[in-house]
Amino acid sequence: MSLLTDIQLPAVQLAAVSKSYPGAAGSVPVLREVSLGFSQRALTAVMGPSGSGKTTLLNCAAGLDRPDSGKVLLGDTDLAVCDERELTAVRRGRIGFVFQQFNLLPMLTAYENVALPLRLRRRSVKRDRVMEALREVGLADKADRRPAQLSGGQQQRVAIARTLVAEPEIVFADEPTGSLDRHSGRQIMDLLRAVVDRAGRTVVMVAHDPAVAACADRVVFLSDGKVVGRLDHPTADAVAARLSMWER
Repeated sequence: MSLLTDIQLPAVQLAAVSKSYPGAAGSVPVLREVSLGFSQRALTAVMGPSGSGKTTLLNCAAGLDRPDSGKVLLGDTDLAVCDERELTAVRRGRIGFVFQQFNLLPMLTAYENVALPLRLRRRSVKRDRVMEALREVGLADKADRRPAQLSGGQQQRVAIARTLVAEPEIVFADEPTGSLDRHSGRQIMDLLRAVVDRAGRTVVMVAHDPAVAACADRVVFLSDGKVVGRLDHPTADAVAARLSMWER
């Protein structure tokens, strides 16, 4: 695993970020002045009870949601004040996404799905680069298959290849193993670790399974929209013990 002592500068920095959503009885706060940095070249897991703000935190950090207040810094870029055109450029050029639902286009082959980010950025699509991304996830022999012809684990691996082909600075993953069996989930976590350990990229993921979180370099715990703890070099037992504090 990466050594946290070697990665001091945050890839993304949140400063006093708050976010609310409208509810039947008025505005419902989801994040409450969250200040948090995600280290470069590390895998960070975000955990907490249902409704604690995990996905909202990820969405604000990735520029998918705009916070009500505070800053979200990706390098020198404050995503909180970018307009939609600027955010689109940042998301396409600097940020990668992996979701629980694979979001592959069903009419496209694995190769075509992986090549899609390059086409959206109007970059030349080099077959060697796309095939290399598929080889990285062990699916070069499935390049001509459509999503319906692949297992769930294989579809998620295609989604990761689609993310990697664009060479993002940081990858955000929202419960990437949530819809997979344990074996497929283990394969996905091995791939995300390789994104950090071999490719030197940054990964931030929302997780619910302590065994999945144990693959991370650090776990950040949320409760009621606030950061309530951190755990470096986690084990599954240590993560489960921390989570049980908020489930009593």
